[in-house]
This record gives sequence, C-alpha cells and structure tokens, in this order.
Amino acid sequence: MASPHEILDVDPGADEQTVRDAYRERVKEAHPDQGGTVEEFQRVRSAYEAIVDGDGGGEEIVDEVRRNGTEPPEPEPDEPDRATVEYLNYAVLDDYGWSVDDPDLFERAAAAGLGAADYGEFEAEFDESLLEAAERHEHAWPFACRGGACANCAVLVVEGDLSMRVDHVLPQEMVEEGFSLSCNGEPTTDEVRVLYNVKHLPDLEDLLLPPRPFEQAHGD
Repeated sequence: MASPHEILDVDPGADEQTVRDAYRERVKEAHPDQGGTVEEFQRVRSAYEAIVDGDGGGEEIVDEVRRNGTEPPEPEPDEPDRATVEYLNYAVLDDYGWSVDDPDLFERAAAAGLGAADYGEFEAEFDESLLEAAERHEHAWPFACRGGACANCAVLVVEGDLSMRVDHVLPQEMVEEGFSLSCNGEPTTDEVRVLYNVKHLPDLEDLLLPPRPFEQAHGD
C-alpha cells in the first residue's frame, strides 16, 4: 500500500512547505468536482494529516477512512486558509505618473486615497480564482472567455504567486515575468499583490478577444 509520501508524491525528507504545496495540488486533483473521487480525496487528506502529525501511519488512517466512510478529524490549522489580495487598477498609473517598475508602487497607491474600484484588499480562498474572489467582493474586473483562452482578464503579479489551472494563451516568458489569468489563477501564497486590468499593455493586445463595454465584462 502506498505510503503518505507516495500519495502526495513528495520525498520522505521534504520540508513542511513542500508538503503543503503538494497537498494543495493533489487535493484539488482528487476532488470529485474536478474529476476525482471521494475515496481518492480522503486518501490525500489522510496522507497529509499523517505527515503533519509525524507518525507516518498513513496506511492505517486510509484503511480506517475506507472502513468507516468518514474523514478523520480536521487538524488544527497552523496557517491561514485564505490569501490576502492587495490589488491596484493599472488604468490609474498614468493619472498619477506611476511606473509598473516602482518598488513602492503599492505604498503610493495606499497613500493616494483611491476608491475601492482602483485600490484595496480582499480575501481569496486557496481553491477559488482571483476573478471569482473579486466578484464575490463585488468588484467588476474585466474578463471575456473565463476559460484561459484570452488575456482580457490578465493581471500582473507583483508579489506572491498564483497557480493557473488553464492557460492557452500566455507565452511562457510572460508567465515568468509575472503575468497570470485571473479567471483561473488561484493564490498559492498567503499574500498576493496584483495589478489588474493590464489587458491594454502592448504585449497583451494580440491576445485579447474582441472588446466589450467594461460594464458588461463581469459576472452578474
């Protein structure tokens, strides 16, 4: 029977952050809503708990889950279960003479008295996209396809990290520069800073779907 480390596909000596990152990826893959099964989802959860507890007894826990059809108790959380997203509307940079490359850009934005549509913070779950989180907080961020096939919803990640489920449009070099798609980019760090509404940057213009009025380019 597979060991907890084999289930999460990590080395036995992997550090805590590596185990957490692997767990987040595997639990999303195993979730029934993503094509997985309840049994596999429970196996991944049990493996993670066994490693965190340090007892290495994942096989026994998995067997118990299979016999009883229940999940083991939730471990005590030792980290936030959501990310804090600090956002800034790229459209206001010209108005203030700010530069994307300014290391103090977000500090300047915080001190400028911008409205909530242009600057602020919200919380995003680790298993929801940035666009979904923005809409949940009643922000109207631009998008078009919601399927990773255009750059209308693109953001520039200034700090932190997003993991994209689907990306059919961004060249690898742009991903390495920090560009991501908010329609399916999920936070993987506790804090994220993004410039949103960057679709008019020159490098993105050829990756857009035909424009629609901004007020129509958001969820109901």
